[in-house]
Amino acid sequence: MIIERLDHNMVKLTIEVSADDFENAMQQAYLKNRNRIQIQGFRKGKAPRFMIEKMYGPEVFYEDAANSLIPDAYQKALDSEEGKALDIVSQPEIDVTQVEKGKPFIFTAEAAVRPEVTLGEYMNLGVEKKTAEVTDEEVENELQKTREQNARTITVEDRPSEMGDIVVIDYEGFCEGEAFDGGKGENHELELGSHSFIDTFEDQLVGKNAGDEVDVNVTFPEDYHAENLAGKPALFKVKVNSIKKKELPELDDEFAEEVSDFDTLAEYREDVKKKLAEKKQGELDNEYRDEVLKKAVENAEMDIPQAMIDDQARQLVNEQAQRMQQMGLDMKTYLQYTGQTAQDLQNQMKDQAETRIKNSLVLSAIAKKENIEISEDDVKAEIENMAKMYQMEADQLETYLSDTDKENIKNDLAIQKAVELISK
Repeated sequence: MIIERLDHNMVKLTIEVSADDFENAMQQAYLKNRNRIQIQGFRKGKAPRFMIEKMYGPEVFYEDAANSLIPDAYQKALDSEEGKALDIVSQPEIDVTQVEKGKPFIFTAEAAVRPEVTLGEYMNLGVEKKTAEVTDEEVENELQKTREQNARTITVEDRPSEMGDIVVIDYEGFCEGEAFDGGKGENHELELGSHSFIDTFEDQLVGKNAGDEVDVNVTFPEDYHAENLAGKPALFKVKVNSIKKKELPELDDEFAEEVSDFDTLAEYREDVKKKLAEKKQGELDNEYRDEVLKKAVENAEMDIPQAMIDDQARQLVNEQAQRMQQMGLDMKTYLQYTGQTAQDLQNQMKDQAETRIKNSLVLSAIAKKENIEISEDDVKAEIENMAKMYQMEADQLETYLSDTDKENIKNDLAIQKAVELISK
């Protein structure tokens, strides 16, 4: 293997595979593809390799042979003593430089190596640490939310609909005189004033009685997701089946008993204030840590290779796809809905990717400089926490973790301790 150092923490590896190994790969490519190649005078799949190469040239097997050789040859190069010293941190860009029957197979792999970090000041950075304050208004708003969540719905029969009411409607939408997909519903509960329907749809149902049939005229937004409707006027035929309103419980001791573990409203209100303060303090502490880390990164020097950023951006896209999948959503559908390509989404992630890389590199450098060490007990404790999250036994989870996984846990814990150190 020949190693060539490039600019911006990139390296170029020239890797050679022996002529014998290339010949074996060619033979495997022949065995894989012979059933798909027809030679006159031979039954399909029975033509000898030399006949196929004579008719089509040996090049017919080059691609499959190369694809079978490159992954193993590249991994062996990384596993060598020279390769391990490089600390490769991105997927390689492969370029075949010699592929010819009877000769060694040669290819190059360009990849990023972990950048060196020159730390600046990372302690006592002058970031103000704030203390959370909770106002009486915030407490009352939280109590009001709980009242809303515990409201009961009653049918209104003695008056027309008002803002805040829930109208139960049948509706069908028409654009340019034609009904359109997704524009029809029955017994749909719509809270007036919730702005869940487009334009002035909800406003036009205020003052209506149960049984009324109403023509609702609206215009779809210019950026509406359905292109055939975007910016166009539409008519909805609506029937008001019934009107309901929310009846909120009284804010008293009985309410406190029903929604909490407290006997009095005063105790419950104090607990609400305490929890709001804890939540706000947590948010302020996170903002403080983020600002401290931002300053530590700004004070450091490093040269991040673009390949490393591209890899991290792809990882961020994959993480988003996994989150969407957990919610029952599909990335392909999301891209179609937003009019984006996977590359567009990856490009949007590049700034976030660069920030994540810089944060990680700086914190790792701080952990190394400060001699932060993670014990086996620390790792076991983290595995136990992970097991609780996955609702598994810790011993069972540990059997699934490789040495690399455990090393990653160690690195993550060291980074966490570095954050705690600079945030004191």
